[in-house]
Amino acid sequence: MRRIAHLDMDAFYASVELLRYPQLKGLPVVIGGGRRRIDDMMDRLREAHPDYAWSEDKLHEIPLDFFPRIAGYTGRGVITTATYAARQFGVGSAMGVMKAAKLCPDAILLPVDFDQYRHYSQRFKTIISDISPLMENRGVDEVYIDFTDVPGGQREGGRVLARLIQKAIFDDTGLTCSVGVAPNKLLAKMASEFNKPNGISIVHPEDLEHMIWPLPCRKINGIGPKAEAKLASHDIRTIGELAQHDRVWLMQHFGKSYGAWLHDAAHGKDDRPVETESEPVSISRETTFEQDLHAVRDREALSAIFTKLCEQVAADLQRKGYVGKTIGIKLRYDNFQSVTRDQTLGSYANQAQAIRAAAGQCLKRVDLSRRLRLLGVRVGSLMKLEDWQAQGLKAEEAPSQPYTESLFGDDLTQKF
Repeated sequence: MRRIAHLDMDAFYASVELLRYPQLKGLPVVIGGGRRRIDDMMDRLREAHPDYAWSEDKLHEIPLDFFPRIAGYTGRGVITTATYAARQFGVGSAMGVMKAAKLCPDAILLPVDFDQYRHYSQRFKTIISDISPLMENRGVDEVYIDFTDVPGGQREGGRVLARLIQKAIFDDTGLTCSVGVAPNKLLAKMASEFNKPNGISIVHPEDLEHMIWPLPCRKINGIGPKAEAKLASHDIRTIGELAQHDRVWLMQHFGKSYGAWLHDAAHGKDDRPVETESEPVSISRETTFEQDLHAVRDREALSAIFTKLCEQVAADLQRKGYVGKTIGIKLRYDNFQSVTRDQTLGSYANQAQAIRAAAGQCLKRVDLSRRLRLLGVRVGSLMKLEDWQAQGLKAEEAPSQPYTESLFGDDLTQKF
């Protein structure tokens, strides 16, 4: 019998921070609002407590009253994650920090530290792959694992192996995770949410009617807000109600492909394999500004940010071993409207100068007279660097004078 597990780390970013600041355990804590600057924290600590020799190995000694609260926060920061104590107040991921401040003003605000999160992500994934090699990476804090042919993977429906992995991760990192084990990826992902945090949930085919069908349709990964609203307009709110409609009716009302998928999903059908390697569709970087920026008045700041994003994307391509042919940009205006523009090059590139030159051409095709809150750069149509080199293809030539012109300014405030 096929047994697939979905493992999801519990409040991953927040849990990593609590390893560093154990004095915050049990308190409402939110992560977000900006990137971590450890040097700034050290400077403030030394200024507030000049008689103590502060260092990074003494962070657990920081007094609680030193940590900033989100009460009165002003800015464009967004919460990446929150501890379970903060979630009890309705605070959650992707929520603006200002909104969270109204729900839980006493919550402690910590900046993000992506380097630390990637470090622990690699650690727990290494532990899993040593126990069960068929693992599909689904992001920094979640994976799918194929238990089917792993010793112990069938015992108690997969509970024994799930418990072993949980313990191994906790013993090595001090972090907890929740695991769902089911016949396929669709049901396993749903099951991993049943007993959070630090829980294990087992779903067998015969459990579909009493464990899955009573759930809201939105619990199916792939049913978003729009599909949920359209289903509700047909008086379909639970997965069980969705399962009562035949395939033909769903295809007529939701399209041939999506309707057929809805029918299969409602009946717990999913044949997707656990893929140990998957090729990325594109590589991108974007940033949301603390305050809106204007292409003319904030020209220098935007040009610097734009250059940095291109350099970061180029570094990502080179580190991961890819070249790309389609260069794109993403803008979000102050009214939250987003626009994208792409340009396909004559040849492949992974150098910052070539990416910036092409992305700069894309900028000429958007309205830059309005204030911006987000800017992003993307490279798509990827090819493995080794395949590209083997074919002897020519690289996209970069400008001979890098970064000499400002790509934001008076000449770009009209829509082309």
